[in-house]
Amino acid sequence: MKNNWEIVIGLEIHVQLNTVSKIFSGSSTGFGAKPNSQASIIDLGYPGVLPVLNQSVIEKAIKFGLATNAKISRKTIFSRKNYFYPDLPKGYQISQLELPIVQEGYVEININEDIKKIRITRAHLEEDAGKSIHEGSLGKSKIDLNRAGTPLLEIVSEPDMRSAAEASSYMKYVHLLVTYLGICDGNLQEGSLRCDANVSVKPRESKKLGTRTEIKNLNSFRFIEKAIEIEAQRQIEILESGGTIIQETRLFDEEKQETRPMRSKEEANDYRYFPDPDLLPVVISEDLIESIQQSMPELPNQKKMRFINEYQLDKNDAARIAHDFDLATFFESSINHSKHASPKQLANWLLGKLSNMVNEKNINFSKLELDPFDVSSIVDLYILGNLSQKQAGELLEYKHGSEASIEDLIAEHKMSQISDTHELSNLVDKILIENKVQFDEYKSGNDKVIGYLIGKVLQASKGQANPKVVKEIIERK
Repeated sequence: MKNNWEIVIGLEIHVQLNTVSKIFSGSSTGFGAKPNSQASIIDLGYPGVLPVLNQSVIEKAIKFGLATNAKISRKTIFSRKNYFYPDLPKGYQISQLELPIVQEGYVEININEDIKKIRITRAHLEEDAGKSIHEGSLGKSKIDLNRAGTPLLEIVSEPDMRSAAEASSYMKYVHLLVTYLGICDGNLQEGSLRCDANVSVKPRESKKLGTRTEIKNLNSFRFIEKAIEIEAQRQIEILESGGTIIQETRLFDEEKQETRPMRSKEEANDYRYFPDPDLLPVVISEDLIESIQQSMPELPNQKKMRFINEYQLDKNDAARIAHDFDLATFFESSINHSKHASPKQLANWLLGKLSNMVNEKNINFSKLELDPFDVSSIVDLYILGNLSQKQAGELLEYKHGSEASIEDLIAEHKMSQISDTHELSNLVDKILIENKVQFDEYKSGNDKVIGYLIGKVLQASKGQANPKVVKEIIERK
């Protein structure tokens, strides 16, 4: 990005609340059901039906507000946002314009070791629309209305972000936060969390914001970063060539690596909002807010500080673990099961070998086919000297997805480590005779040669010799 231009970014993040039923009906919110099998006449707005508010969505929204230092409206109302698309058959969406449930909050994110505050203008409740399906329909579009009426919390930020990387970091933190709060499953592939990015550019010294465009339906951290960079560059090229930016809604095309126009950008008055006559104002009591406050879970940054103070983890390791909900849960469960490994030693294995396994299999820690008891047991065997580091790593691989016991896997793969000094001493004698030149170098003061000699012993023992004991024997000899 050219230094004389500055990007200005605000995000609208749509969080699908993990309620069992929809926001105004008893229809299921389960993912993956047969198309149009979970859309009731209430979701579709049939004449004569009345919506009934799901209290759970109010409680989840309050949780988010408390976690983001926001004001909770003691009175909130629902409005009809009028527009027509095939995936919204009743012709309006029930949403909130005036008196949203959450207002004026903020979160703090880490940007290059610095803390940056991102202000949240509002977070309001609304119902989701259905889904239009264009692929494989022989030139026709299909509509699946299962998603219609699913509860959403739309989180609208101030335009406080100044790079695509900042926007991605903010979205990642919101994703982490709603997962920790237990109000959303965070599944990006299933659309549980998606984002619209408002992007504009301006001369760096100017205080006046440029004309913004909105990039719709970004559902991955990689997409949001790439789409913003591409859109900002497009706007700069237009402005530098003497053109003007049109306020519009655009879509990101991953294959062509471009954004393309979708429709002109609407303003609030285009939707003809008015209070929904079927829904009464919601009055939120102090007792309800207090009870939710008392039930709030430990938040990511609180957990990071506890890991530093309680487990003596360094700042970076504590942040890496605490900022991954599934990893943090796995880590603390491993600590509870371990008899010999320290929290720091377990953290090293989780951030090393186990994280590599998770990345290679393209899963997260909740999908790992190893339970914390297995991991802590294997690490304990390594700490006790019964397994080498290499053997412990291999055993974790063998145990993944296997119903065999750790003991049976050790026997099957002949993984027991030899720590008996008498047995190893004889083997060391043999290796030192065979490698007299190197042993003489070591005795003459070349300490680096000991690694070569230990390696020869490990090779002769097929990896079963305890390297620590072997080193002690060679030093003694």
